Amino acid sequence: MTTPTLQAAAPSSRRPWAGLVLFTLAVILAPVVAGQLGGNYWVRVIDFALLYIMLALGLNIVVGFTGLLDMGFIAFYAVGAYLAALLASPHLLEAFPLLQAWFPDGLHFSYWLIVPAAALLAAVCGILLGAPTLKLRGDYLAIVTLGFGEIIRILMRNLDRPVNITNGAKGISGIDTLSLFGVKFSGVQHWFGMKIPSLWLWYYLLVLLIVAIIIVCLRLQHSRLGRAWHAIREDEDVARAMGINVRNYKLLAFAMGASFGGVAGALFAAFQGFVSPESFTLQESIAVLAMVVLGGMGHIPGVILGAVLLTALPELLRSQAAPVQQALFGSVLIDPEILRQLFYGLALVLVMLLRPAGIWPVRHREVQK
Repeated sequence: MTTPTLQAAAPSSRRPWAGLVLFTLAVILAPVVAGQLGGNYWVRVIDFALLYIMLALGLNIVVGFTGLLDMGFIAFYAVGAYLAALLASPHLLEAFPLLQAWFPDGLHFSYWLIVPAAALLAAVCGILLGAPTLKLRGDYLAIVTLGFGEIIRILMRNLDRPVNITNGAKGISGIDTLSLFGVKFSGVQHWFGMKIPSLWLWYYLLVLLIVAIIIVCLRLQHSRLGRAWHAIREDEDVARAMGINVRNYKLLAFAMGASFGGVAGALFAAFQGFVSPESFTLQESIAVLAMVVLGGMGHIPGVILGAVLLTALPELLRSQAAPVQQALFGSVLIDPEILRQLFYGLALVLVMLLRPAGIWPVRHREVQK
């Protein structure tokens, strides 16, 4: 009687591994398939989706784990991007000619140094934001963090006088591309007789970084620190009464979430080769927050799904709006950008009405852990 039971249980025990193998293959082949179907445009969209996943996972620590409504998270993205731009471009030497004596070959710091420095600087900025807002909750905290994000953007826009540090609205160009182990993430690489575009290299690097961030987030979520964040999210007064140092745990949430934003910003600067204040607007902050809320606050797979959908959906609408109108009406009646915003907003409203907890919310039994 026991043998049939074991034989019946064996296939079901293999299903998770089969699913994991298929998912891994899909992740590995994604840039190849996207390149064949839609060219480098869609590979680039996927790369940006991965950057947004990094941002959403960082914001999820603050909003999802701790329950703090942060609407200025894009500021940490800007801090990391501008730090990379200043340390890996000739701009500072043009603004401060005295530095040329110390760096005759120009500022070309390694990204092995820039990325940790961006994470550290963003974490410090997160603490500076969190310290004066410890007693604020809900809408009041949202307004303060929103103002912080706008202050950073305006600061970057106006730090071109009297000394030109950020080059103002023109932005900083000529940023060095990423180079790891002698491999430059630009142009086309020839490996084993195959042509590997730089967009593919970026994809695989970002996937590895996201896997590392997911592991860190999972360890945090199920640790003593994560349980303290959960208690603060559910009821801050009760958490304080239970002996949890609410002030320190909130500052840790701001700092750790901001560090992920700083890393994403440094990689964005290297990926684009150009940064400007227009990349860090309030609309970007709202978009990242929407990824967390619509995907499922506090649920890592849900946040990833939200980031992918809200990055790919606008681009899909942008590329298909004109051809569909042309096929149906013989001409383009409504500007594709207007339709893109219309359907994008409509999709957000429908999701919030039909799935108020998010597309992939956290399960109740996961909350109990």
